[in-house]
Amino acid sequence: MLCQNHVVFKALSHLKDVILEGKDAFISAHGMGVFEYTGSDEQLGEIFNQGMTESSTMVMKKVLEVYKGFENVHTLVDVGGGVGTILGLVTSKYPHIKGINFDLATVLVNASPYPGVQHVEGDMFVEIPKGDAIFMKWMLHAWNDENCVKILKNCWKSLPEIGKVIAIDMVKPIEPKSDDFASNIRLTMDMFILSQVPDP
Repeated sequence: MLCQNHVVFKALSHLKDVILEGKDAFISAHGMGVFEYTGSDEQLGEIFNQGMTESSTMVMKKVLEVYKGFENVHTLVDVGGGVGTILGLVTSKYPHIKGINFDLATVLVNASPYPGVQHVEGDMFVEIPKGDAIFMKWMLHAWNDENCVKILKNCWKSLPEIGKVIAIDMVKPIEPKSDDFASNIRLTMDMFILSQVPDP
């Protein structure tokens, strides 16, 4: 539903501003960034949060099947954790983990309560709560290299010497094939991200 929303379509119509002038398509279309907009538009914020909840559930079910890296984690910080879905899933499988769901205040207003999960508002460009592991799903693709370095430096400051960052993101192939479903999904997501997020 998010991709079909008129707000998204209006930003997509400004892709030329990104390509020709290096501008932010969403700001060109709406006069503010996507995260500020979703925080001020309750309906779009709900659609965005629901989309992230559904995609997080789908991705994390598979991650929790195969990834064993949560077994020795005591405090897990989910940066940009939205309404807390990921930590709810992780702590249901690993109840010994204390979860810190870290996101903007406008997002956390809609956060769900989960056993062992604390919701903390803040700015990842300023400081990230301390934990022995930091989790980020579909976060780094939304920022340019300079901002990714800032985020990762703040992760490093918040981790102990043996801490770790667990990052999940889509990686597009060097040469996408037009008949490959996964390549087409990644390409569509790239175009969506290019039109919706700051500093692509």
